[in-house]
Amino acid sequence: MFSFFKRNPTKKLEKQLAMLQEQAMHAQRRGDIRTYSTLTAEADDVYKKIQDIETSTK
Repeated sequence: MFSFFKRNPTKKLEKQLAMLQEQAMHAQRRGDIRTYSTLTAEADDVYKKIQDIETSTK
């Protein structure tokens, strides 16, 4: 009945994903490929967590 009060579990992860992707983009533009690859790997992990949560809630 009050399901609209429940928090969206993916909202925080989506915000973190956007932040990591933006940081990775800036690192790539600076030419810091090592940092870019690290941030991209972290962003991939967060994206996989989001996908797992979305598939488990359906």
